[in-house]
Amino acid sequence: MTSFTVFDMTCGGCIKAITAAVKEVAPDATVVTDLATHRVDVIGSASAEVLAEAMRDAGFTPEAIAA
Repeated sequence: MTSFTVFDMTCGGCIKAITAAVKEVAPDATVVTDLATHRVDVIGSASAEVLAEAMRDAGFTPEAIAA
């Protein structure tokens, strides 16, 4: 699992956009979000760098959480 804090994820629309961005680069990934803590967990085989870039391309600023 790869985890990020995305402080600019502030609404349901943001969650949909982030999920879509992740699914674009990792179609089989499971995306779990927590709006209250701004946390995004991605369960799958894509690297943290690829996932973060996809979120940045969608207009967000993910920060990786150390495992």
